[in-house]
Order: sequence, then C-alpha cells, then structure tokens
Amino acid sequence: MQNLTNRMYLYMAFPLIISTITTPLLGAVDTAVVGHLENSSYIGGVAIGTVIFNTIYWLFGFLRVSTTGFTAQAYGANERRRWELSFARPFVVAMMIGGIFILTKQWIKDTAFLFIKPPEEVFLFAEQYFNIRIWGAPFALANYVIIGWFMRMQKVKISLYLQLLTNILNIILDVLFVLVFHLNVQGVAIATILSEVACFFVGIYILKRNDIHLSLLLNKEVWNRSEIRSMMSVNVDLMIRTVCLLIVLNMFTAKGATFGTDVLAANAILIQIHYMMAYFLDGLANASSLFTGQAVGAKDVKLYRRTVFISARWAFIFSLCLATIYFVNRDVIMRWFTNSESVIKIADTYSLWVSVFPIVASFGLVFYGIFTGSSKTMFVRNSMLLALFLYVIVYYMYVPMWGNHGLWFAFTMFSLGRSLFLVMYVPMLTKKLFHTQLLTIYPPHRVN
Repeated sequence: MQNLTNRMYLYMAFPLIISTITTPLLGAVDTAVVGHLENSSYIGGVAIGTVIFNTIYWLFGFLRVSTTGFTAQAYGANERRRWELSFARPFVVAMMIGGIFILTKQWIKDTAFLFIKPPEEVFLFAEQYFNIRIWGAPFALANYVIIGWFMRMQKVKISLYLQLLTNILNIILDVLFVLVFHLNVQGVAIATILSEVACFFVGIYILKRNDIHLSLLLNKEVWNRSEIRSMMSVNVDLMIRTVCLLIVLNMFTAKGATFGTDVLAANAILIQIHYMMAYFLDGLANASSLFTGQAVGAKDVKLYRRTVFISARWAFIFSLCLATIYFVNRDVIMRWFTNSESVIKIADTYSLWVSVFPIVASFGLVFYGIFTGSSKTMFVRNSMLLALFLYVIVYYMYVPMWGNHGLWFAFTMFSLGRSLFLVMYVPMLTKKLFHTQLLTIYPPHRVN
C-alpha cells in the first residue's frame, strides 16, 4: 500500500463517521420525540429503556469489533476464504445470543429494574419500552456483524446506507407512531424494532449480491476450534471492556434517578449528546482499525506507524471542534430534545461537563481502533479496568459532596483515564506487533 496520508485517512474516516454516528441517533431520536410530549416521565422511561438495551447490546458489541478486526487482517492478507469466515462465525453467535435474550427477557428486565430503581412514574414507561424492543435483539446483534463486515471490506458506502436506512426509517416511524397515532413510548419502541428488522433484511440481500450466502453458515470451517478460540479470546477482552463501560453508565443512570425525574431527564439528554460525540470519534477509530488491520495482515510497519500518528493528530483536532461546537450551540441542541424549560435549565447547569468530554476522551476512543484492528485487545481490557477503578474512587468521594456535579466529575475522570491508560500501552503494542519501538520507526518528515 502507498504511504498513508491525512487525505487518505480522512477520505476513509468521513464515511465511517457518518455511518457510525447514525447508531446513537436511534436513542437520540427516541428521546427527542418523547421529549416534546407533555410529561418528562416519558423521557425518563425511554432513557431507562435505552440504558438497558445499550447494556445488553454493548455487552456483545465485540461482535462488530471482532468482525472488523479479523476481516481487515484477512483483507490485508488478500485471503478471500478468511473474508467469508470472518463474517460467518460472529453472525451465528449473534443470532444465538439474540435468541437467548428473548428467552430470558423476564430475568433481564427484573434484574435491570432492580439495579436502576426508576421512579414510580417512570417505571411503567420504561417497562413498556423494554417489552417491545427486546424482540429485536437477534436482528440488532446480527446487524453489528453485517455492518462491521462491510466496513472492513472497505465497502463503507454500503454500511453507511444501511445505517442511514435504519435511522431515517426510525425517524419517520417515530413521528408517525408518536405524533400521529399517539402511541407514545410504545410507538417509539415499535419504530426502533421495525427499523432494525429492515436493516437486517436489506443487509442479507446485499450480502447475497456480494456472493456471501447464508448456506456458508453450515460449512464445518465455521466451527474450526482454533479459529473460534482466537475469536473468543478477543471477544472476552472486549466483553470485559464493555462490562466496565456499562458499570459506569448504569451507576451513573441509577444515581441520577435518585435526584428526581427532571434531573434524570436532563442527564438523559446530556448522555445522548455524549453518545453523539463518542460515536463521532468512534468513526475515526474505525478508520484507524481498518488501516491497522491492513498493516498487521500485510506486515507493513510503515502503514502501522503512520496510522498511529495520523490518528493522534485528528483525535486532537476533532475533539476541540466537537467541544467548541457543542458549547457555543448548547441551548439550540438541547431544545432539539425537549421543550421543557425546567429540564433545559437543569441540563444547562451540567453542560460544561459534556463540553469537556471529547477533549479528555478522544485518545481513548480513537486509539481503541488501533488495538482492535491489531486484535491485541488485552491492552484495551487492562486500560478499562484501571479507568473503572479511578471512576469508583472519584464516585464515592465526590458524589456525596457535589451531588449530580460529582456524578459528572466522576464520569469525566473515567473518560480521561480511558485515554491516559490506553495511550500508555501503545509502545507495548508496537513492540509486540513489530518487535521495535514506535518512535524509532517514524521518520521526522511531514505526513500530508
């Protein structure tokens, strides 16, 4: 591959950013639609429901990440059979896990509400949302694999179109079911599940057009023990990483619920804005993962080192842009989500914390792609465990003193810890992959 430049990186990153940022739009649109109804309990109900599904889906988000990492390496090595199998194995696992979610839906719901303990006026709406959305679990998880595979096969436009289809359809159905048919929270859940199902079937059709047939799932190569062991090794590390993230988010939501319905609603809006920022940066991480996977597959040390330094450059630039855009336009952005003046006023009180988020979290979010692209995910696991430890310390020290400000401070320190601890592992990753130090393989000339 020719030398990677800023232009090449951004050419790949921008479609991935657009594709990735559509993911949190499902929750953001749901929150925004019910946020314009007469009762803030609707926002709280959707917020609780969204946290539950973020929990169970993010817990198995490794299905997308491991798919992208292994597929990128197969693409770099130019091995077609590996391309096919890198789709088939996680797809089978995704459908099986989705089925298990449906079978255990009552236990999942009871456990979630036992932990979060939403206010009584919010509980009913959260339960309605959960009871409908759980039926989309197999489709949502399978979509992770389908979209992840297209991304790493450099069919970025297809993954972009699939996610745009999901979100545009979700917006249309949200408006139809909530504002026209007045189904409120139930309408929001129905809209989301129908959008996920549509994405799944369109994705399957496009896979068939690309000569990936579901009959492949019956091939005995799909169940190769050593390959499954390798995939699951990566998946366990990423699952631990996700568990750490979900512990933080669920502690955050559960504690926020104790501060009252309006604070819960305000936090829900700010968290949705945080998701948008995080997924924007995750688009950069996907580009970094793609180029890192190719570098590892082709044993191209030059491509690897350029990916690391260009990733760092654009992580810094985009984090400043996101922070500035949000802080300057925060009132307008919050009014997209709700017209409740009391909720907007509370949200504005804590908006500075959201402005800081992309600056402290950018390196952790973007460099995550470098580690997943190389499939050396034990470093991601370790950095998240350290960040969680930092979060718990700050949480118990400052939430009793500062209330919701203490909650946001703990979350900010967690985000900072993710960045600092992961960047510390970059030299070890470099040495493990190429048996050399990062700085010794990077000449001082300019990368355009």
